[in-house]
Amino acid sequence: MKKVIKLLCLALCVAMAATCLVSCGDKKESNEGSSDKTIVIGCTGPLTGDAAVYGIAVKNAGELAVKDINASGLLGDIKLEFKMEDDVADPEKAPAAYNKLKDEDMKIFAGTVTTGACLAITETTKQDNIFQITPSASGADVIKNDNCFQVCFTDPNQGIKSADYIADNKLATKVAVIYDSSDAYSSGIFNTFKQECSTKGLNLVSEKSFTKDNKTDFSAQINDAKSKGAELVFLPIYYSEAAQILKQSKDAGFTPKFFGCDGLDGLLDIENFDKSLAEGVMLLTPFAADSKDEATQKFVKDFKAAYTDTPNQFAADMYDGVNVIAQCIKDGKVTADMDISKICDILKEQITKVTYQGLTGANMTWKASGEVNKQPKAVEIQKGTYVSMD
Repeated sequence: MKKVIKLLCLALCVAMAATCLVSCGDKKESNEGSSDKTIVIGCTGPLTGDAAVYGIAVKNAGELAVKDINASGLLGDIKLEFKMEDDVADPEKAPAAYNKLKDEDMKIFAGTVTTGACLAITETTKQDNIFQITPSASGADVIKNDNCFQVCFTDPNQGIKSADYIADNKLATKVAVIYDSSDAYSSGIFNTFKQECSTKGLNLVSEKSFTKDNKTDFSAQINDAKSKGAELVFLPIYYSEAAQILKQSKDAGFTPKFFGCDGLDGLLDIENFDKSLAEGVMLLTPFAADSKDEATQKFVKDFKAAYTDTPNQFAADMYDGVNVIAQCIKDGKVTADMDISKICDILKEQITKVTYQGLTGANMTWKASGEVNKQPKAVEIQKGTYVSMD
């Protein structure tokens, strides 16, 4: 009997030892799995709604940039992954979209796309200490915290540069403005544009606004500009409202020059839009798809091949943004096992040392304040395409 018991005990010991070995083997495999070499870059933006043209362009460019970077071997065995959530350009929906990305292991935030949505989560991203670089949220307050940087121009810069371009090129002396007083992007540009007009000797004959609750009938704004003899109407607004203003201006027999900022990029992509209404519309943008430089032409070709569409400046800004992130990861020796805060601290330091040759600017640099240093380009819509004026 004792012999049987000894044999049973021996068998039990063998079984336990085997279990331990299997368990240890599983644990080793688990540790190897946790040393994943993937860094997730997240973004929120409008994939549906009135501003979807912006968000979809950003999403496509982010995916293309990650594909190109991974294929280049720039980061060695580290791979990037791009994920995007729809915030419908709505400040109330942006926090949920951002939190979903955090649940999906995002470690770097390349968003949001629009200013209002970005302002809704700036304090959260600061508390999380996640590195944030937005392609197109241009409000000055977007970069008030030290973890956030912009690829796009700030609103104040857009307003100043627009007034300077109009004055320096003698496009008009009597200027009207139609802007969205309920939108941080539009109001921010208008305020600095107005100040610069005074400096440049431009006569601002009409300043009329609208709000998000009243953006279908622009007859009052158009009639005011017309009655006061405006030679040029400045539109620091998004393309959907601009399309309506162009149509209603034509119906009213009002044919001034129209000039806008990056928000007008996307005008030609509106479904069923009569592109002849946009003939002669000018805007400042950091990117022109018809530029002849090799980098731009390759980007346009690759983008068209992947998405059967011509990239706008939102796409170009995002492509630059992801590539800048990759360069900072490389220079800062970031590894995938670092936590969000550690990555943020490294990238904040590295981005102020980078000089990047981008699609949206040569010799692009960043200040610790988050602002980018680059020069805008002027384009004019001619026969349904953007043509560089520089």
